[in-house]
Amino acid sequence: MGKRPQLAEPVEVFKDWINRRHDALVVNLQTFNGSNLVDLRKHVMDRDGCLKPSTKGIAVSVRRLRDLHKALGRAVAKAEELGLIDKDSAE
Repeated sequence: MGKRPQLAEPVEVFKDWINRRHDALVVNLQTFNGSNLVDLRKHVMDRDGCLKPSTKGIAVSVRRLRDLHKALGRAVAKAEELGLIDKDSAE
């Protein structure tokens, strides 16, 4: 496998508001220090109305993205089993 491409700018793949203070969960694909990452991070609204990344989040190598996908699938199945969410719900 050849050298992977580097991303000049983060690519936003998901954003959703998580509370009434206008904080958001943002998922980006990005390159940092030569490593391609998936970054799941809480963003907070600043005084100017712009979302800024907080220190609350995690960045994982994109090589681990399939493992993370499997783990999240197991978390969804367990949450359904425990009645925390409805099956096939988009909560």
